Amino acid sequence: MRVTKKKLLLTALTATAAVALAACAPTGADSAPSAGGEISVGVITSETGPLAGYGTQYLDAFKAGLDYATDGTGAVDGQTLKIDYRDDAGDPDTAVTAAKDLIGKGTKILLGSASSGGALAVAEQAAQNEVLFISGPAAVDTLTGVNKYTFRSGRQSAQDVATAGTFLDDLDGKKITVFAQNTAFGQGNDAAVKAILGGKGATVQSVLVPEDATEFTPFAQQILQAKPDLVFVAWAGATSGAMWQALSQQGVLEAIPVVTGLGDSPTFGAYGEASEKIKFLSHYFPTANDDKVNTAMIQKIEAAGGTPDLFSPDGFNAAIMLVHAVKEGKGDVDAMVKALEGFSFDGPKGTTTVRASDHALIQEMYQAKLVAKDGSFVPELVVAVPADEVAPAEAGK
Repeated sequence: MRVTKKKLLLTALTATAAVALAACAPTGADSAPSAGGEISVGVITSETGPLAGYGTQYLDAFKAGLDYATDGTGAVDGQTLKIDYRDDAGDPDTAVTAAKDLIGKGTKILLGSASSGGALAVAEQAAQNEVLFISGPAAVDTLTGVNKYTFRSGRQSAQDVATAGTFLDDLDGKKITVFAQNTAFGQGNDAAVKAILGGKGATVQSVLVPEDATEFTPFAQQILQAKPDLVFVAWAGATSGAMWQALSQQGVLEAIPVVTGLGDSPTFGAYGEASEKIKFLSHYFPTANDDKVNTAMIQKIEAAGGTPDLFSPDGFNAAIMLVHAVKEGKGDVDAMVKALEGFSFDGPKGTTTVRASDHALIQEMYQAKLVAKDGSFVPELVVAVPADEVAPAEAGK
């Protein structure tokens, strides 16, 4: 079921900054396809480290997407795509080292990454060396519009926050409480909600909890006393279960709509008794739609022994974008950049468009819920939110 709400005026905001990294690779490498009918492509993402699960989802879907977009040939107009996979282990310095090595060998197309820090660092290398970079699951907002060579194949944080706002029919005059840890992550989410949803007329307050807190009843009571129309929860780490238990026991989940982001499938059982009381914003889950491209992606991933999950569309989209860029640009970087700007395609989440002005990826998002099934919890679609209603504000405006 689809609903149309008033279009949100968004102002993307992020707390993440890139570390300046000097390039040492040559910039004069031939940008045309190499002799022997091959085009070299570097994929830099997390195969190990704390984000390895996200990297696996991306890579499984990327390989499925290549098979889909090239009709199983692995080639574009007779040119074989030679893929060089590199593990950054979630570390920006490792990602930069891999990027420099690939660029030094003449690679003009880079893809990845699961880490926001890694994506920003590789984006800087792309700009300095004039190579195409299509980032993956990294959601940091500042990646959008960071330079002419950088694109993204997934959503960004501003789209998550905007989706949270769609749980209220009209934001003007509404009260929203951000419930988060008093860390850079929590503060960043608080700032984003104030900028994006506050910019639409909502009054945003926050309850920020010390990172070392283990008793959450007093903070749950603070939420109740504030009497907001919506609670936005941004939480990470080992205390998540105790936090959700406190919100449930204190009656917050019954009294006020509570919204948080739906993670990947291993997290579905982490909410305990609160599971069926929480409202979830979602980037993707496999049953979110019955789009034919989504069906094809799921079938190909499963046939290869993988499991479709949260970041599968990011990998699949990356492959579609890569094939289109190579087909239209013939390996020339400026031509490939031009080919991707404004590119609209059928992806796992339906019609997906690369915004020409800043390379944001405009895509639909989802409202979801968790329901008990066979001793566990599975997500179900509540509403598919149209892409234009959660599009981030244009970078630089």
